[in-house]
Amino acid sequence: MTYLPELDKRLQDRYQSLVLSHAQPLQRVAAGLRALAGGAGALAATQAAWRFWRNGRAGLPALAQPLLQAAAQAVPTACRDVALLVHDYSWLHYEHHPSKAGRVRLSNDQDLGYELRTALVLSDRDGAPVAPIFQSLRGAQGVYSSRTTRARPAPAKLDRLTPVMRFAQGLGWPRPVAHLIDREADSVGHYRAWARRGHWFAARADDTRQALHQGRQRPLSEVVQRLREGGAFRHARAVLYHGREQQQWVAEGRVRLHRAAEQECGRVSKPGKALGLRLVVAEVRDAAGAALAVWLLLCRLPAWVPAEGAALWYYWRWRVESYLKLLKGAGLHLEHWQQETAAALAKRLLVAALACVLVWQVGRSAAAAAARLRQVLVRLSGRQVRRGAEATGPALLAGLAKLLDALWLMDH
Repeated sequence: MTYLPELDKRLQDRYQSLVLSHAQPLQRVAAGLRALAGGAGALAATQAAWRFWRNGRAGLPALAQPLLQAAAQAVPTACRDVALLVHDYSWLHYEHHPSKAGRVRLSNDQDLGYELRTALVLSDRDGAPVAPIFQSLRGAQGVYSSRTTRARPAPAKLDRLTPVMRFAQGLGWPRPVAHLIDREADSVGHYRAWARRGHWFAARADDTRQALHQGRQRPLSEVVQRLREGGAFRHARAVLYHGREQQQWVAEGRVRLHRAAEQECGRVSKPGKALGLRLVVAEVRDAAGAALAVWLLLCRLPAWVPAEGAALWYYWRWRVESYLKLLKGAGLHLEHWQQETAAALAKRLLVAALACVLVWQVGRSAAAAAARLRQVLVRLSGRQVRRGAEATGPALLAGLAKLLDALWLMDH
């Protein structure tokens, strides 16, 4: 596969070298990235990477194209009915990096860094990650997005979701897109806007939200209680919760959001038309029947998607945390990178994302050769995997590094 065909051969080669450099564990204390065994020395590799991050021809939209290409190729086979798109916000903490002048305040005045936003495609077959199709980094100069060549002013947090949903809708995939959104996006105004544009979504709601249910206005917590009293909950499946097998129970009701929308600052905006949504309640219970986790999902999904399916899709939403683990703590050590600008960090993130995609492709493939390769990579990594698990992303990443070095050594 030729990556970045619009760039010259030198930049294409440099990009592929950078991807391979990220397809293996890095060191937390390293100022640059890992040098390839068959490439130049460590200093030369670091200088070449620095020049690449500063090269204006290798802009963010160009570096995002290989990720979009990987998603487009995988969706027809990885997804049966729907491409699941997880929207996630994450903080990148750089409080000990004073050289990064573009940091912004996160949780407090001492917690400085950047805000990372990711839209990650998951398979609706098993929740396996496919590829991120959008990433942005918010710094003091604005938002560096994989869809724009330079920083743009940061809109309100929830207003950043709609353009990405519209972008995903226009990619022309053979599978429709269903958006999985966390509770921070619980906004009736945005629900109405997404419904008008025909988007499918399952968004986690707060139990204090008011809605019409059976002709009366109630908080969602009361709706859930009435569903429980009416025996609406049914067993769905066994799931893993904090590494232990527990049971998922699901109930469903219909609600209407009729109240006026509020802006983020709390001022009431104009009223809107009442919006009918499915309320899917998913509970994870232990052996004694005690609820360990409860998710209230306001869904606009087609009727052929059962409540159990919507609950399972949202349960898979945690897979985005596995992606962040690969970036932050499983070998790539994102929060120790030495790039001093948000623009350079945003570029390097897109390169590292493709390295993660390569690992996921190995982990997702059903070919017999891929199964043997996974066994080899896990053994080369020297890492422990959970009983019953074939491989993990971090183990595949670590094993791939040793395999690449071994192949180079045998060739030379």
